[in-house]
Amino acid sequence: MNQHISWQELCRSSFKGLWVALDNCRYDSRTRKPVAGTVVDADPELTELASRIREDGRCSCTILYCAEEPGSSPLHARPA
Repeated sequence: MNQHISWQELCRSSFKGLWVALDNCRYDSRTRKPVAGTVVDADPELTELASRIREDGRCSCTILYCAEEPGSSPLHARPA
């Protein structure tokens, strides 16, 4: 995967409705919401995605739910 993409583009893409793991995530300094990142993996099931991220040894990824509406706030999760 490993493609750098803005949050708005992500929500309009085939990632819509999926949990997405982002690395090198950039945040808006005012709102603290993500504005871009490098997609490393995605899955409709949060537990499956978190398991793969953990198995890959990635510890600095941000996992977000890519909502149906591009302007909506992302839901955050952390790998267990």
